[in-house]
Amino acid sequence: MEPYSQELRQFIIDNFLFGEQSGRFAFSDDDSLQERGIVDSTGILELVCHLEERYAIEVAEDDLIPDNLGSVSRIARFVDGKRRGAAELLARAS
Repeated sequence: MEPYSQELRQFIIDNFLFGEQSGRFAFSDDDSLQERGIVDSTGILELVCHLEERYAIEVAEDDLIPDNLGSVSRIARFVDGKRRGAAELLARAS
């Protein structure tokens, strides 16, 4: 999940913090993005679009919960799970 975490962190820094990642904008991979004020509800939609395009996954309405999208770590686990699930489906279909 490390590659996901690094890329996701960079996306968040570039798109929501305008490249600033120090001082009051510093955050860990386990920090709540909404509680820290880094991503708001509109930002979650932008993040979902990025996840769907970048990782070729589908994010369902039921997936829009803090357990999946609350922090960099949770997003990385969510993406990893979605991609593994898709790969397993493809393998079974072959």
